[in-house]
Amino acid sequence: MTEGQTDGTPTDGTESHDPDFPEAFLSFMRQGWSDTALPVTPRPETPNYAKRRAALSAAFPGETLVIPTGTEKVRANDTDYPFRPGSDFAYLTGDHDADSVLVLRPNGSGHDATLYMRPRSSRETDEFFRSRNGELWVGRRHTLGEKSTELGLPTADLTGLEATLADLAPGRTRVLRGFDAQVDAAVRPYDGPRTEGQPARDRELAIAISEMKLVKDEWEIGQLQDAIDATVRGFEDVARILPADRAVSERLLEGVFALRARHDGNDVGYSSIVGAGEHATILHWVHNHGATRPGDLLLMDMGVEGRNLYTADVTRVLPVSGRFTALQRQVYDIVYASQQAGIEAIRPGVKFKDVHLTCMRVLAEGLSDLGLLPVSVDEAMDEKSTVYRRWTLHGFGHMLGIDVHDCSNARKETYRDGALGEGYVLTVEPGLYFQPEDELVPAELRGMGIRIEDDVLVTATGAVNLSAGLPRTSDEVETWLAEQREAGPRLPS
Repeated sequence: MTEGQTDGTPTDGTESHDPDFPEAFLSFMRQGWSDTALPVTPRPETPNYAKRRAALSAAFPGETLVIPTGTEKVRANDTDYPFRPGSDFAYLTGDHDADSVLVLRPNGSGHDATLYMRPRSSRETDEFFRSRNGELWVGRRHTLGEKSTELGLPTADLTGLEATLADLAPGRTRVLRGFDAQVDAAVRPYDGPRTEGQPARDRELAIAISEMKLVKDEWEIGQLQDAIDATVRGFEDVARILPADRAVSERLLEGVFALRARHDGNDVGYSSIVGAGEHATILHWVHNHGATRPGDLLLMDMGVEGRNLYTADVTRVLPVSGRFTALQRQVYDIVYASQQAGIEAIRPGVKFKDVHLTCMRVLAEGLSDLGLLPVSVDEAMDEKSTVYRRWTLHGFGHMLGIDVHDCSNARKETYRDGALGEGYVLTVEPGLYFQPEDELVPAELRGMGIRIEDDVLVTATGAVNLSAGLPRTSDEVETWLAEQREAGPRLPS
């Protein structure tokens, strides 16, 4: 309980199980603390964030823009999930702290940007040692000045945000909604058209930021490459402890990769998919409570999220015993041929849909060779049929960046129905999945799932596979797996 509270109800930042401290202890805790500044310096990438804010400003002249990062989410009772900032907010500021809000207010020639943030715990109250958000519990926070120096961005105390939002005109304000309930409530939506359940004006803000993210600058590509390189090391770590002759749990493999992700980056970019045997046919298998078996295949879809939140997204399939069977190799090679055809098709100006169709045709031809298609390849590929998708299920890939499914608010005509541009980064990840209960395939195929996924940069002349550090052909996979096993386990250094 905080000072002066007598009804037993916790106030902000305290819990019902907190002790009732005697006044002597409270008085003692309030004295004798030094004030040490954090040794902050301007981050070298701050010009990138400023450039993005300027581009957003130019898109909405004369309007106030409100972009919150979001709040901590409860995992259970009084424990929270680790906080991960909102991607659009981080894209525009580089800030990683919870509860912060970026406000861009028009100034006649552009916008003035202010980052509203929760500053360090004041020693003028008991928060610093009594609240769950206090610095003795969670560590030192930045002062307003320290954060401003680090990000090159004017800052203000979060306590002043309410008054700022109350002063905004609904018809001249756009809010990135769905991240902070208090911000959503404070800025009344404009009484106009609605798109996908939210005011169209606010939806247009989300679209604009998403479409800005389609083209990656040089710094972003470097961030992605760092995350991908760490992911390559994570796959190597897993291969080095994967036995050929006995079972190990999927969660052991998941954990080994997670160690690399936490050591070399911020975390995993998404829940790791580690599917042994028939679990590989479940596209978003994240339970990972199965086990490998000699002779089976192991599908792993995993990615490291770097310290600046850009993430890799890579999938590889390994033969647990070290060698593909003839049938496994045949299916694997179909998927590889599909992926290779898709990568070779990528260049500026090519339609996203055309890359999809390129990959899918190769898969359909492979399914025909396996004797599975009930119609010809051309009939199967017809948009009124697409029966081949029984065994493919998903598209060829997606945009990649600060989100694993980046640019998800972009308009269909600029993404799914649009053309690729130089600086785009996307995954190419065709797959074939034969469900264990599928009676339309031979028994020897049932329970086999294969996906190969790489992260590809669109260049002026074609494409570069950023994840080429991992093997892709069936022969290369077997050789690489043997080499990793020979090298033996290692700890990140």
